[in-house]
Amino acid sequence: MNRASFFVPLAAFVVIVIIGFAGFQLGDKSVLPSPLIGKPFPAFEAPLLENASDVRDENDLKGRPLLVNVWATWCPTCKAEHEMLMKIRATSSLEIVGVNYKDQRNQALAWLARYGNPYSFNLFDADGQIGIELGVYGAPETFLLNEQGEIVYKRVGDVNERIWAEEIQPRLKEMRGGGV
Repeated sequence: MNRASFFVPLAAFVVIVIIGFAGFQLGDKSVLPSPLIGKPFPAFEAPLLENASDVRDENDLKGRPLLVNVWATWCPTCKAEHEMLMKIRATSSLEIVGVNYKDQRNQALAWLARYGNPYSFNLFDADGQIGIELGVYGAPETFLLNEQGEIVYKRVGDVNERIWAEEIQPRLKEMRGGGV
C-alpha cells in the first residue's frame, strides 16, 4: 500500500469538513430572503382567534401600514418577543395583526388573557395554511405591510428593541413620509 492511497481520502475528508464548516458560518440566519417582498400578502380566508364565525381575508390587511406577526403559545421566542409587541402597540400608531400559527385556540386565548393582547385581531391558522403561503419557517416571523397590503419587510425571529429601531421604524417612517 503506497502513501498516496492513505493521504488522498484523508485530504478529501478535510476538504469536505472545511466546506461544510464554512457553509454553516455564512450570514445572519435571521435574514432569510423572501420572494414575497414587494408582492401582495397572499390570498387567504381565516377565522379570527377571538371569534371563529368572523372570517377575514387579505383585504382586511389593506389601507394602512401594519405588522403581521406569526406567533404561537408553544414558541418560547414568541413569549420573549411579546413584551416588545406590547410596547410597540402602546407607543406607536402602528397596528399589529397576529397570525396564531398551528396552535390550540383555548391555549392561545388564555395566553393573550395572561400576557396582554397587542393585536388588533388574530387570524387563527390552526392548520398552518397561511404560514405555508407566507413561507414561514417557524414562529415568530413578522411582516411589515404597506397601505396596499404589499410585504415590504420580513423578519425571522423576534422583534426586539434593536430590530424595531434599526429595521422596522426606518421603513415605517419612509412609508409614512417621515412620521412613525
